[in-house]
Amino acid sequence: MKRLGVNIDHIATLRNARGEKHPDPINAAKKVISYGADSVTIHLREDRRHIIDSDVKRIKKETFLPVNLEMAATEEMQQIATEVIPNAVCLVPEKREERTTEGGLDVITEENKLKTFLDPIIQKKIRVSLFVSPDISQIEAASRVGANIIELNTGTFCDLLIENNKKEYLKEFEKLKEASVYGKNLGLEIHGGHGLTFESVKYIASIPEIRELNIGHFLISQAVFDGIEKTINTMRLEIDNSQKK
Repeated sequence: MKRLGVNIDHIATLRNARGEKHPDPINAAKKVISYGADSVTIHLREDRRHIIDSDVKRIKKETFLPVNLEMAATEEMQQIATEVIPNAVCLVPEKREERTTEGGLDVITEENKLKTFLDPIIQKKIRVSLFVSPDISQIEAASRVGANIIELNTGTFCDLLIENNKKEYLKEFEKLKEASVYGKNLGLEIHGGHGLTFESVKYIASIPEIRELNIGHFLISQAVFDGIEKTINTMRLEIDNSQKK
């Protein structure tokens, strides 16, 4: 069974809109756990636009499921990760002006920097994931710098599917499948994430090599209408059914 990681960043976004304490991301973490999530993903951005430092510490302390900490490769984030000791860190590219993470990490260009950056994190026995595009050369570089996991960026595929550009989304789907096989053969665990919905997850979850799917914005948005329990249960069902075809 593929694992489902639920990103709760936008529970914090809603809280921060009023500058109050509700809704509480820690309560959200506990709820998604009880409704069938296998892990909780949180992205501590440099600008703290949603998750903040106290959220990271409380979620790690007060929940029992694995915490996947998304972050940029900065000295500040390295220090936080080695103090908090999440189950895993997922390095993502980050720009202040972006609305969400855009594209995969350029591991090739940053290879030497990333090796040095990751060393103290690896020494703490924290699993390392790199968010990359389905590009063979980037996957090879991820393996060289010491990653245990790659999270393939499914955003391009999801955008093309929404546009109903069948020729291009099927081409991107093939790239994701080939990248998954290649990464697994290098000894990497394969995850997928970004932009996934009930419709697009049917494709991505059908890829045998992908072990975990990390989904956030869609689940939290859909929960406004259907409730978080029903939304997670429906996503879990779509993921499970996709593997039976």
